[in-house]
Amino acid sequence: MLAAPSAAKTAGKPGGSGGSAAGWRGKNTGAQGRLRCFRWPDPLMPEPFAAAYSTPSLFHPPARFQLVDAHAAGHPHAPRTSTARDYLDRTRLRHDVQPGSVSVKVAGPPQRAEARGTTDQTYTAPRTSARYVCLQQAHQGHGLIATAMDVLDARTVADGLPAMSRPPNLLDYYIGVDVGTGSARACIIDETGDIKALASENIKLWQPETGYYEQSTTDIWQCICECVRRVVSESNVDPSRIKGIGFDATCSLAVFTDDTNEPMPVTGPDFANDGHDRNVILWLDHRPVEETEKINSTKHNLLKYVGGKMSIEMEIPKVLWLKNNMPPELFGRCKFYDLSDALTHLATDNDARSFCSTVCKQGYVPIGVDDSAKGWQEDFFETIGLGDLSKNNFERMGGVHGVNGTYYSAGESVGTLSRQAAYQLGLPMGIAVGSGVIDAYAGWIGTVGAKVDLGDDELNADVPHNDLSQAFTRLAAVAGTSTCHLAMSKDPVFVPGIWGPYRDVLLPGYWLAEGGQSATGELLRHMLDIHPAYNETCALAKAEDKHIYDFLNAHLEYMVEKQNAPGIPYLARHLFFYGDLWGNRSPIADPSMKGCMIGIDSDKSTDNMALWYYATMEFIAMQTRQIIEQMNKSGHEISSIFMSGSQCQNPVLMSLMATTCSMPVLIPRYVHAAVVHGAAMLGAKAASHNLEDGSEPETLWSIMDRMSKRGRLVQPGNDPGEKSLLDAKYEVFLDMCTSQQTYRKKVDKAVAKWGAEFGGDE
Repeated sequence: MLAAPSAAKTAGKPGGSGGSAAGWRGKNTGAQGRLRCFRWPDPLMPEPFAAAYSTPSLFHPPARFQLVDAHAAGHPHAPRTSTARDYLDRTRLRHDVQPGSVSVKVAGPPQRAEARGTTDQTYTAPRTSARYVCLQQAHQGHGLIATAMDVLDARTVADGLPAMSRPPNLLDYYIGVDVGTGSARACIIDETGDIKALASENIKLWQPETGYYEQSTTDIWQCICECVRRVVSESNVDPSRIKGIGFDATCSLAVFTDDTNEPMPVTGPDFANDGHDRNVILWLDHRPVEETEKINSTKHNLLKYVGGKMSIEMEIPKVLWLKNNMPPELFGRCKFYDLSDALTHLATDNDARSFCSTVCKQGYVPIGVDDSAKGWQEDFFETIGLGDLSKNNFERMGGVHGVNGTYYSAGESVGTLSRQAAYQLGLPMGIAVGSGVIDAYAGWIGTVGAKVDLGDDELNADVPHNDLSQAFTRLAAVAGTSTCHLAMSKDPVFVPGIWGPYRDVLLPGYWLAEGGQSATGELLRHMLDIHPAYNETCALAKAEDKHIYDFLNAHLEYMVEKQNAPGIPYLARHLFFYGDLWGNRSPIADPSMKGCMIGIDSDKSTDNMALWYYATMEFIAMQTRQIIEQMNKSGHEISSIFMSGSQCQNPVLMSLMATTCSMPVLIPRYVHAAVVHGAAMLGAKAASHNLEDGSEPETLWSIMDRMSKRGRLVQPGNDPGEKSLLDAKYEVFLDMCTSQQTYRKKVDKAVAKWGAEFGGDE
């Protein structure tokens, strides 16, 4: 079968004059074609694309295809000339179809055929890319049936390009939903992984007390529905071509009533519904301090799968807090979900759970690991005071796999959209729903599958197929408000202070380890906000129409020039900052860690603020190195960092990260959308389980390999002086870390009895 041509790659010089639509006429030995269409810019992919197709001969070895004219008023990147290869070596489509007649003639002895027809709809999407419409009619001529599909299937076979199964108008599409701390996002992608549209909505956050953070699944679901409807509308994708949807969310605890399936309020002391359905305790909520300490004091064997200590950010401490503070009759009606599982529940009405959420954040040990019989550990729940949750085979936690519950690895089909969810989302029923993941894990999915030649200066989408073993050397760093570090291994690797290893959470049979920094993006914002020069510097940045970080990066370069310094690190050589202001997640796993600065002076200028800013980035990079070294020391083989999140936009930070860690840093194509892109791949994975031909489901890694886009490579710096300075400051960083612990223990010992006499902590 002849394969569909791909979208155009621009070549030649920009042209453009003529009417309101772009029209191209092509000719070839034995074939000619015409397709009239609009071209719109794509906000995600700023480089230009032209929408034209080659129609080489179906009967002779094709010649190079030449555009003979082009008219694209208002579209300066439309090419005057190009070739068949230029069109066929791109897999993206970037155009809309102009209403009116379209005709393509294919001629060649001994037969000739002609197809004619009209487009039946105008597709205009000035903010997004859209698809073309296949001709609706075809003409049979001289014994050869030539349909519009035949015409659009025509390709330059002699160029040796890979086949595609069907033209872009018949591609399948998948939706990804990402629920972060402050917003819900959705995207729609095609089979090649290209994002067609993005949308986001802010979600509500309540803070009833210091350290308490709450949300509502009702509000979150409404935001999701709005986002999904918008991406479908803006992409102009036919909803019937959408085959799967995937969800990721923060690792927050969602609570529903067991009997009526309604949101259960989590706001004390009376836990009454204020009309907002506040049934989510957010991941960063730090209310269960005592409960976390009690859990960790048990030294239970399952704690070795969370780095030896359960974090206050995990969900079992929050469940225990509810047990200790709720009226018993209310707590007895609660059933518990990780937020991503709550979303698949709302989408399908199924109560299935994901290995990702239960294993990583709820103390579930997959059956067969350490002789785990039920996944949930009855003795652990009894010891910490949650023994009542073990009744009916842990039904309120999701049940026992294969008995009264079902658990899935990432993207495996949980079911299909329910009638109610389909109506709310504006989608057809029957769309496959993938098992959800925690947001950081969607970042792993959306980044580490990229094809990459580390010898080049960018990720290369044309390098050979990725082998799964390459994933074992790649650290996914999902960097936003905080940063999560994810590494996969074939066998379990236990790392002190690192959560995991977790089996089955992404790929069945493989293990994930998770490190993290409690605050990175938030730390940068905080350190600037408290500096005396903040308001003055913001005014200067605004005057230059720059973001504050871009302004400070430029100001650091200015300071280098002004002081004739060898580089930015040299400016802050005597400023030492340790930044665990929100405690340490990894690799110390000590929530009582704090920050400190050595080298502070009385300077209140913008220059000094720039040094604070740089020192904070230096801390983030050095703690990343500390985490990687701890993981590699224990058995991992990490040799590259695959970044995602907002911090990827900061070139100074990315360069500092690469040089400090002595390994390349990979920046993804979709900097702002790597996580939601990964969620959409979960939808593709779910759809592969629902194929009518009975074929085996595609593996998640195969989908990642196929859909991941090329990105940009940041190599470590090669200045020996800079490397020597950063290595020396890393030793100081480690000393500041251990010294703080030593000082605190020494002081606590000195005041233990004194504090106890006045009712203080012992």
